[in-house]
Amino acid sequence: MTERTLILVKPDGVKRGLAGEILRRIEAKGYTLVAIDLRTATAELLAKHYEEHVGKPFYEPLVEFMTSGPSLAIVAEGERVIEGFRSLAGTTDPTAAPPGTIRGDLGRQWSTAVLQNLVHGSDSPESADREIGIWFPAL
Repeated sequence: MTERTLILVKPDGVKRGLAGEILRRIEAKGYTLVAIDLRTATAELLAKHYEEHVGKPFYEPLVEFMTSGPSLAIVAEGERVIEGFRSLAGTTDPTAAPPGTIRGDLGRQWSTAVLQNLVHGSDSPESADREIGIWFPAL
């Protein structure tokens, strides 16, 4: 089933110059890039994106990290792209992520709170629709 997903190369990935390598891996997997935008997220945008986490202990550090520099926002399309990208990304903990995944090959473990893990990918078609609407309202 062809679907779309939101992928974010988070500020740590952009700062480390990994956006091109991550885009290469997305395209090498056979997914189509539909939209790309490099921008620094606002606290307001992130409140919508992470609405289920507002008030949790890690929310403020997450917003602080995500507003610390630009992120590369991507809409990708393809067969089972949501599941496929999440597999390509690897587990959220870069230390535990398998080799061959974005986080396994390129990620670093900076602290016990896994915030700086290079990428975000929507976790369901419903999340993808909602997140794409937040980051790319014109789509």
